[in-house]
Amino acid sequence: MLLLFQNKILEMIATGVSLDITAERLCHELELLLPEVACSVLRVEDSGLLYPLAAPSLPEKFSGLIKGLMIGPNVGSCGSAAYRREAVVVTDIERDPRWSAFKEHVLPFGFKACWSVPIYNAEGAVFGTFALYFKQKRMPREREKQLVSASIHLCAIALQRHDRVLERERRASIDALTDLPNRSSFDAALSRLSCDEPGTWALMVVDLDNLKMINDTFGHQAGDELLQNVARRIKMIVRPDHVFRLGGDEFAVILQETGAVADLRGTASRILDAIGIVTSCCGHMIQPRATIGAAALTPGDHDAETVHRHADFALYHAKETGRGGFVRYWPGIGTTIKDRIEVIHDVDIALSEGRIEAYYQPIVRLDSGEIVGMEALCRLRKPEGNIVSAGAFHQATTDVDVAAKLTQGMLALVAADVRAWLEAGIPFQHVGINISSADFHSGTLYDRIKAAFGRENVPLKHVVLEVTESVYLGQNNPVVAQEIKALRAHGLRIALDDFGTGFASLTHLLTVPVDIIKIDKSFVSQLQLGDRGMAIIEGLLSIARKLGIHVIAEGIETEDQAHLLQEIGCELGQGYLFSAAVARESATALLLKHAQQHGLDKRQRISGPPLRSNTSRLKPKHVGLPKKGVRPASKDADHVTPALRAL
Repeated sequence: MLLLFQNKILEMIATGVSLDITAERLCHELELLLPEVACSVLRVEDSGLLYPLAAPSLPEKFSGLIKGLMIGPNVGSCGSAAYRREAVVVTDIERDPRWSAFKEHVLPFGFKACWSVPIYNAEGAVFGTFALYFKQKRMPREREKQLVSASIHLCAIALQRHDRVLERERRASIDALTDLPNRSSFDAALSRLSCDEPGTWALMVVDLDNLKMINDTFGHQAGDELLQNVARRIKMIVRPDHVFRLGGDEFAVILQETGAVADLRGTASRILDAIGIVTSCCGHMIQPRATIGAAALTPGDHDAETVHRHADFALYHAKETGRGGFVRYWPGIGTTIKDRIEVIHDVDIALSEGRIEAYYQPIVRLDSGEIVGMEALCRLRKPEGNIVSAGAFHQATTDVDVAAKLTQGMLALVAADVRAWLEAGIPFQHVGINISSADFHSGTLYDRIKAAFGRENVPLKHVVLEVTESVYLGQNNPVVAQEIKALRAHGLRIALDDFGTGFASLTHLLTVPVDIIKIDKSFVSQLQLGDRGMAIIEGLLSIARKLGIHVIAEGIETEDQAHLLQEIGCELGQGYLFSAAVARESATALLLKHAQQHGLDKRQRISGPPLRSNTSRLKPKHVGLPKKGVRPASKDADHVTPALRAL
């Protein structure tokens, strides 16, 4: 009979029947063999908490009282047995102090004595108890001891199998590196969230910036250690809410705490501040940075996946518009992203079909009108033949891959054109090439420039890299500053483009020096005698001259603007007064006719030594400047204004 009992339970364990059903069946079978006896099986967690698995003949209220109870020396028979790691026999429940808190729940049902035995796992730790309850005040009998001995062995097998299943499930649901719940856990948690009441929860998606660069620079072990540190920091900040690692460099936070949901920006700020603390990873001091997108449950969000999609949209927008910050989803963001994706696709197709072209706008001496350089500007030729300026597809440069291809294509085109101009005997000085933020994060910018111009045998002294203020400041990212310093160390010159439109100031030039400042056309367009703008530009010219930095005024459209700029000491400029951006053939014609000869005054030649503080300003000669200068009405990119034709 004992063998039949054991075989039934072993078969249930072998076929994968759940632990609670197996334990229930074990108690039921044993109670059939032992009339007037009730059985119970309890699980003991690693934390020391008790959880009933089966007690078919005991009061439900009693089982509910035990659930979650901590083991101890006076916690009934089972709690005491688990605590003492030995069998505990209580022959009189009514009078035994260990039962003082529990007796009222079992005495009314006729149970007067209890014998509990601990169940050990393979490592010798107590992970369960097995108990018999008697309706007489007595000790266990020999046959009962034999059956309990067999039962605790069966319980141990069932519990160990259950633990192995739980461990497999844990491994399937827990990220091994960070010990955070993984994507499958996130998906399960998301599916259980109620969407009935807007504003009750929110979702944040956190992207760790530059993980690949850290892996490539310091090794994957350092990158792994960084992920572990970041995981701990996010978890600490958002408690009691939950953090998940979705994979790679991405984490998710489900926020349900009222204050955190109400103040998403504040919560994101605390997370970013915690992540941004310098940390040691494999002996390397690294300052982590992250970008966060968030969305809260709002009216009309019928399922949690919609909120997830909104948070992803917000993260995408945050990464494309300025890494290291936070963006909260708003209804129009999807359209913005859709438009950006379409632009990226169009540019990618144009690159593959060879429809990206280089146009050139001259940089001239304001006193003589001679061309001292060119700025290369990217243009896209539509399939129907019309030319589109870079402003129309600027969003494409936020995509790292497309930006890299675009820069690579422009480098190749410009290098070939410069080679052709040099071979034509043109005294060509320099060409400015615009560089995007994505180019600085590639880690290979100098090598790409060197390779492109090296293939055409063009010395890098002819190259100036133009960087806008937003890229120059790099959203407080040290990578851009480091790259600029490295490029200048290689002999390349850097021009700070659109100066005055952002937050750059001359103080930044002390830490990240440049060679050229290009004053934005917004200053030039408002120039008037006695105007504050005049004073600002004049002051800038004076300081730049002392720092050895060249200054170029952009967007010059009238003769009056050119005269005023000369009066306050500006010597170089570009704009529609001289020429719009033109195709290579037209640029070649302009250079052949108006390029500054090397034998002339070298003070304005950017390819030569920089201006010094003791350089006297040339008196304006107005050579070749027309009597009137107006912006051309035609939008034809090949249009050359009368002003330059008259030079």
